[in-house]
Amino acid sequence: MSSLYQSGLLQVGWRYGCLVEDYLTGVCILSKGWRSVLFKPERKAFLGVVPTTLLETLVQYKRWSEGDLQIFLSKYCPFVYGRERMPLKLQLSYCIHMLWPVNCFATLYYVIVPSFCLLNGISLFPKMSSSWGLPFSYVMFASSEYSLLEFVNCGGTVRGWLNDQRMWIFTRTTSFLFAVLDNILEICGFSKSAFVITGKVADGHVHQRYEQEIMEFGTSSPTFTILATLALFNLFSFIGGTKKVALDDVHVKVFDMYGFQILMSCLLVFLNLPIYQGMFFRSDSGKMPASITFQSLAFALLACTIAMY
Repeated sequence: MSSLYQSGLLQVGWRYGCLVEDYLTGVCILSKGWRSVLFKPERKAFLGVVPTTLLETLVQYKRWSEGDLQIFLSKYCPFVYGRERMPLKLQLSYCIHMLWPVNCFATLYYVIVPSFCLLNGISLFPKMSSSWGLPFSYVMFASSEYSLLEFVNCGGTVRGWLNDQRMWIFTRTTSFLFAVLDNILEICGFSKSAFVITGKVADGHVHQRYEQEIMEFGTSSPTFTILATLALFNLFSFIGGTKKVALDDVHVKVFDMYGFQILMSCLLVFLNLPIYQGMFFRSDSGKMPASITFQSLAFALLACTIAMY
């Protein structure tokens, strides 16, 4: 960006010094009393490119969520900076994105703890036959059904919706977690935020797999180690829970006690199918690196051993 263009943006109120300067600029403008309107012309106003690999996408989400949380923890928080002129409903709307990263804790809990307790023989949820299990069933199926109908109504497909659910699991357990950790380190003075540029150009094979909606792994990264470890841990938990039901003399009683945890593990295994394919069934250059597979197997087996003993 040229210095002339940058100075022009500063004169009209553009804010820098943040990983999401466009978001910060919007908060500042609306805090001064401006009002936003929806403008959706038939001709597309802006065109751009997006990352075509899973790692680049997770890096981008990490930058966005880290910057959003920075704004929430700074003097530009909508509840502080814009409380006089910004309506409360708009302040709350901003917080949906600003508090993205803290979703990692709830997601990590549901991804790890129920499976861990299932292997240890601890029941966390009500019995399947209990009336207290109805709220869990309703929330699970009603929210998923509404999300699917909304996605399809906006022009999406069922496969696209499934991939969208997968991406939310992946971003919450990696990108958002790293965003929270980086904010903590910055507050403690151990590090400073860096603007990591994500690549938008891919070679022919990568772009072809992207068009086919096949997830791209290909490179070694701690992010993939976390994803693969969680995927394998839930797979082992699902196998262990199914084995527990099959080998027990009273199958119905055991499934009644651990049914919700087994179903949750089954759902997580289904959402992690692209990771299993990348680790064990793919042979192209976009498969999961062997080093990541071996590391994840070791970590997942260690976690299962701790859970059972």
